[in-house]
Amino acid sequence: MAAGALRSQPASALHPGSCRSATMSIKDWPAGERPREKLLARGGAALTPAELVAILLGSGVRGTSAVDLGRALLSHAGSLSALLAAEPASLPGLGPAKRARLVAALELARRCLAEELSARPSLTSPRDSAAFLKAQLAHRPYEVFACLFLDNRHRVLAFEELFRGTLDGASVHPREVVRASLKHNAAAVILAHNHPSGVAEPSAADRNITHQLRDALQLVGVRVLDHLVIGTGEPTSMAARGLI
Repeated sequence: MAAGALRSQPASALHPGSCRSATMSIKDWPAGERPREKLLARGGAALTPAELVAILLGSGVRGTSAVDLGRALLSHAGSLSALLAAEPASLPGLGPAKRARLVAALELARRCLAEELSARPSLTSPRDSAAFLKAQLAHRPYEVFACLFLDNRHRVLAFEELFRGTLDGASVHPREVVRASLKHNAAAVILAHNHPSGVAEPSAADRNITHQLRDALQLVGVRVLDHLVIGTGEPTSMAARGLI
């Protein structure tokens, strides 16, 4: 879809059955059907993804309501998570302000998860950190290698993205991981990286770098608790597979 295409199409073309929104503004809808009023009266669970996106956007564009614009953006991206994780420049028909609102919404969600993770007394299983790491790394168009740094009671000290790569992989340097661990005074780390292909299956290279990092960190007294591979489904725990 070409940039600006959303501006030139009527709402009925963007979403079948949306003729009402093409002829009247959302403010003219019955109060119980307006996204913002529905949210306040019935809670977020009562809204469709398009209606939630509409609230973030604030308004539509000429000839297209915010709800229909939300539907079009979701259709263009393929899913809600893909829309929120999309690079801002890849979202057609949106000005800087609307793009900024969507990016801010994702960042708020990430920080909320980070706060929840940090507030936990300790991490005792891969599930404790998998949701947070998936929110941080899934849907990236390039490979990212990151670390969760933990104290000796497995409380989170910091999360840091250390290396970024391409669709083919990231170059991970053990000395940089050791340096970051010492900087945060970590007693243990959880390693993580994403597979842009969506397949969370550890490769031979993943196993090799995990062993290199384990051995390098062991020299400075830092334990590698796990290495999570992030894809489109559940993250894969290399510790659970006996690969650490």
